[in-house]
Amino acid sequence: MVAKQEPKEQVAAGGTGGAGARRRGRPRSFDRATALEKALLAFWEHGYEATSVSDLTRVMGIGAPSLYAAFGDKQALFAEVVREYGERYGAFGDRALAEEPTARAAVERTLREAAVEYTDPGHPHGCLVIHAATNCTTPEVEQLLRERRNANIAAFESRIRADVAAGELPPDTEAGVLARYVGALIQGMSQQARDGASREELEALAEIAMAIWPRG
Repeated sequence: MVAKQEPKEQVAAGGTGGAGARRRGRPRSFDRATALEKALLAFWEHGYEATSVSDLTRVMGIGAPSLYAAFGDKQALFAEVVREYGERYGAFGDRALAEEPTARAAVERTLREAAVEYTDPGHPHGCLVIHAATNCTTPEVEQLLRERRNANIAAFESRIRADVAAGELPPDTEAGVLARYVGALIQGMSQQARDGASREELEALAEIAMAIWPRG
């Protein structure tokens, strides 16, 4: 998905102004979108719990006061990161469901695009929504990520039910179970990518998975 290009937002990295600020000169500013992307990559690589505020300020190139002023606390920043990730890196499943004519075609496209996305050398491997919850002890963050994963499964289930009704799948197809199967495949591919599986290996896995997909 091509991200919508927004005007770059320059955020002051200093304080709120006043006479003291005027004496020191104009506060240094930073590109908020660039800082957010750096935070996204840090959370994606290390997970929520293992990424500290000091890690974030270091990779984002800003001080803690600037981080809090621009993004709120760590949890609020992470919630924004998850939304940004979904729009920029994780939307391939939604696109497949919206654009493909059947659940089978949408699942096959999703798995093949996951193989590409999860092994892209330009960013951390795997899926942030799956791996950022590793060893997480913050219930709100766990819930946020769980809801995102379950929403994806529900979207596939809805499409599978529609195909059953249309005769594309056998009438006795258990839509919920089949959707969970798709979710397990996607989550497994993500972990395999983190463990070093190549794009070709994941594409072969997708091919096997589709070979046993039920037909109407």
